Amino acid sequence: MQTRRSLMSGAAALAVGLGAGQAVIGSGALAAARKKKHPAAGKSPSAPKALPSADDNAQTLLGPLPTPARWAYILNATTNTVLLEKAANEHMVPSSLTKMMTTYIVFAFLASGRLHLDQQLPVSEKAWRMQGSKMFVPLGQTVSVQDLIQGMVIQSGNDACIVLAEHIAGSEERFAVMMNEMGARLGLSGSHFMNATGWPVDGHYMTARDVGVLASRLVHDFPQYYHFFGEKEFLFNGIRQGNRNVLVDKGLADGLKTGHTDAGGFGLCASSLRNGTRVVVVVNGLASSNQRAQEGERLMSWAFANFETVTFFRKGQIVEENVPVWMGSRKTVSLVAVQEVRMTLPMGARSQVTLSTDYQSPLIPPLQQGQSYGTVTLTFPKRAGLPSEMHYPLAIGESVSKLGFVGRVLARVGYAPSP
Repeated sequence: MQTRRSLMSGAAALAVGLGAGQAVIGSGALAAARKKKHPAAGKSPSAPKALPSADDNAQTLLGPLPTPARWAYILNATTNTVLLEKAANEHMVPSSLTKMMTTYIVFAFLASGRLHLDQQLPVSEKAWRMQGSKMFVPLGQTVSVQDLIQGMVIQSGNDACIVLAEHIAGSEERFAVMMNEMGARLGLSGSHFMNATGWPVDGHYMTARDVGVLASRLVHDFPQYYHFFGEKEFLFNGIRQGNRNVLVDKGLADGLKTGHTDAGGFGLCASSLRNGTRVVVVVNGLASSNQRAQEGERLMSWAFANFETVTFFRKGQIVEENVPVWMGSRKTVSLVAVQEVRMTLPMGARSQVTLSTDYQSPLIPPLQQGQSYGTVTLTFPKRAGLPSEMHYPLAIGESVSKLGFVGRVLARVGYAPSP
């Protein structure tokens, strides 16, 4: 007999806190908006000729939202849910946001033991002469890898990037090849790197989406080194410089980078962890450093104020109890969640989610613990960005053997022993 049971109207009773998750919602609605408004990335090797208007709205799971940023992207990195995007797949001049990729490769070399924080690297004339933001490395001397990382991510030092790139790859040009290879591995399909610093050059570009994905990977892949992005100042060569990311300075974010060029405007990638949920905000093409800071802070606050991360089930959690078993060593069995089900929902939507289970009853032994059996369905309210339903598999919670001949006879006459 097919059994379909509604567990509850409103999922709050089964939302049991925060943890690592897999469920993703909302991508379909935003993808449709992208196709309608913006061409796909990859059509041009440089920044687009027709820039998106600063007056255009961003597309969000809650509907259109105005932002002065020409490019924007917000990711709930805990559930991998896109909350907002504006021209997020268009090529843009990334400026010093490029240094996030340089940092990723440096962290990868540290993690593999091919580089060490206390290792001293020589400063070339090219690095010493590099213009733009600098940590002021001394010509002909050596600098530790740790100092170079701090100079790169806190002070945004172009000279630090070149010292690291030349040591790892032999030259900045060969390092750029490594950057593109790593970008392909990470799925950064809308990016192409020509240098380690973000110095403007034709053919060097990223997308806001790629910046956000890269930020999430830095947090996830290298937690042992991520703290460098959150340091508020760094003193080197007698010169003290503060972190250029105002959100870090104000304690509203724990990373990552800012950038600025005439072609790309003022940009920011900020990440913050609050109550177990990590949000990544990317904006670029703003008119000033003040506007960059204000918009970054506004969008970060918007993301945390309007969405919540909900865990409906943890892996192995009992979803359905006392499911009847026919002629088994147990009279009933439980059904459990095969995977953790966690997703990002607009505030207030959780109480409107209904859960139901669907399975054949009674179960016929033998049954093995972990054996796939039945499904649980989450039905969502009709709101922007939410699917109508999502289905997840269930599994047998306890092994059940088949009764022997005597047991079956006794069960038929109502004298089966209690399990």
